[in-house]
Amino acid sequence: MINYEELFSDNIKSMKRSVIRELLKLTQKDGIISFAGGLPSAESFPVSELKEITNEVYEKYGEKALQYGSTEGLPMLLSELIKLMKDSEKITLKEENISITIASQQGLDLVGKIFLNPSDICIVESPTYVGAISAFNSYRGNMVSVELDDEGIKTDILDSTIQKLKRENKKPKFIYVIPDFHNPAGVTMSLKRRKELVEIASKEKIMIVEDSPYRMIRYRGNNIPSILSLDKENLVIALFTFSKIFAPGFRLGWAVGPKEIIDKFIVAKQATDLCTSTFNQYIAALFLNKGLLKKTVERTIKIYKEKNELMLENLEKYMPKNKGVKWTKPDGGLFLWVSLPEKYDSDKMFQKAIEKNVAYVVGSAFYANGEKKNSFRVNFSYPSKDEIVEGVKRLAKVIDEFVK
Repeated sequence: MINYEELFSDNIKSMKRSVIRELLKLTQKDGIISFAGGLPSAESFPVSELKEITNEVYEKYGEKALQYGSTEGLPMLLSELIKLMKDSEKITLKEENISITIASQQGLDLVGKIFLNPSDICIVESPTYVGAISAFNSYRGNMVSVELDDEGIKTDILDSTIQKLKRENKKPKFIYVIPDFHNPAGVTMSLKRRKELVEIASKEKIMIVEDSPYRMIRYRGNNIPSILSLDKENLVIALFTFSKIFAPGFRLGWAVGPKEIIDKFIVAKQATDLCTSTFNQYIAALFLNKGLLKKTVERTIKIYKEKNELMLENLEKYMPKNKGVKWTKPDGGLFLWVSLPEKYDSDKMFQKAIEKNVAYVVGSAFYANGEKKNSFRVNFSYPSKDEIVEGVKRLAKVIDEFVK
């Protein structure tokens, strides 16, 4: 009998199954209300518009759309994205500054692939996106965590962390942040912190990776300039995706950065998949060209704002009082973050939640080393309004019994 373990690379041995994907298996039983996924609402999908555009792609570009394409991306789509970035971010880009990706998760994988050797240091927020942890782990990067609060990453702690690493003759390859409607924490980085982050990165000559999957989905407050728009020294790589503003099934995203880094993105991507689906890119290009993205985002914002307010209202109504239970109040995005007093373990509470037919994502999944367990993430974009109300009631009962 062959010993497969002897054949596996060190890289694959360091990889783990996605905690969220594994948890979703447990949420499939009948009657369970799941706040665990990060799924957009199906109500937001532009189904009728896409039917017409798909037919148009077949009629106008049929043979080209079904063929291989360039790794960089379809020129028509790149052109539309340059317009979009100009309109939404006030940034002027050239095609050499953009690469099409298979959503933002591939962007994270490519960041790890081009920057991280085994044991190389990168700085992440605490907590941070579980998909980034998986991507950077797959290249055996050493993630150093910096705490965040309601204004985003704590820049004073970030600076002191970098200084400590310097004294040890270590330099981070990049700082990874999710500034808008953070996943999982739901917070938004303040303008002050964004400027301080850019100043620190400039002083220390460290790249910033700005992950922006939810940036357009703001339903309260004023838009804050992106870190990309504040950067004057080509220190920022920004990752965007159509998954939360268009449709996740298309698996389309784009990376923006200095020409030298985008070149490496393309080389790394060629070794992975040659090119992103040409057919899907044609559809996205026409969708943007016809001005339909704005309409879809507006519809999405309306749906999520109502669900967000409903969840917050019911958390206030049903969560046990005087037991130290707290939650964030995001102004956009798909998630909020619930915290118990520090001595309680949401991993242990999860099974009790499943028994009560409600599910969430355990907080430890969002820490690079699983260091904290008293919080958990809930999603409000996917469940129906009735499920939100009933699910919060069930969750409140679980917490009330658990936090004693």
